[in-house]
Amino acid sequence: MKIVICGSVDFSPQIAAAAAFLGERGHEVTVPLLTQKIMDGEVGYEDFLQEKADRGDGVFRRAESGSLIRRYYHLIEKADAVLIVNEEKKGIAGYIGANTFLEIGFAHALDKKIYLLNPPADGNYNDELAEISPVIINGDLKLIG
Repeated sequence: MKIVICGSVDFSPQIAAAAAFLGERGHEVTVPLLTQKIMDGEVGYEDFLQEKADRGDGVFRRAESGSLIRRYYHLIEKADAVLIVNEEKKGIAGYIGANTFLEIGFAHALDKKIYLLNPPADGNYNDELAEISPVIINGDLKLIG
């Protein structure tokens, strides 16, 4: 199965672990571009966190050519499913940011299977997520597929 992993680049270690787990089980996995650069050793994770703290994460988006949002739409379009890595961020368990929610919307509109690694945080997206009905796997990647 082709799976696109979505989530904050802050979750790169968890995204990399999920990608490795799923890849070992024969899935074709795509991760966010900056996460891939971290996995490939082109960007240090700690360097990313420091740069983000110093200058904001927009600096990374501007450094890439083209639209990262459009890129992810096309990746989701070709996939069978998306996995949302939603760990704790900013003191919020099950954090889903704006870009990740947008990617959930793409997957929903494209009729793709949507997995949430963890239950979503209470917040602005509850009604929309209830309508979308993602499969919450409670951290158990074996439930994908």
